[in-house]
Amino acid sequence: MSTPLIASEATFTQLQDHIEYSQSGVLNKIIVKDTVCQYSLFCMAAATEISEHTASRNAVVYVIEGIGTLTLNGESIRLEPGAFIFMPAHAPHALAATSDLAFTLTLTSAS
Repeated sequence: MSTPLIASEATFTQLQDHIEYSQSGVLNKIIVKDTVCQYSLFCMAAATEISEHTASRNAVVYVIEGIGTLTLNGESIRLEPGAFIFMPAHAPHALAATSDLAFTLTLTSAS
């Protein structure tokens, strides 16, 4: 299990300071986690893909930098800085990074 970037009692970190890309693949850093939510920073190298899958919890993607595509329930959504996407639990989705792509992923309990 990885160590979160900030402790649950801390309230601030500059995410730009934690963005790093491997030559290929995906880096996932847990920002903070509690019993209800998990906040993670994902850094995908250009031309990297995450194949279609589902999650048992609701999720929110917020793009910090880069360009890519999220396929959600068969619909293509352009990922670019500022994009905010809500994904309900069990929705099939996949990601592809056109350029280096950094985003936050928030997982919450499904209602």
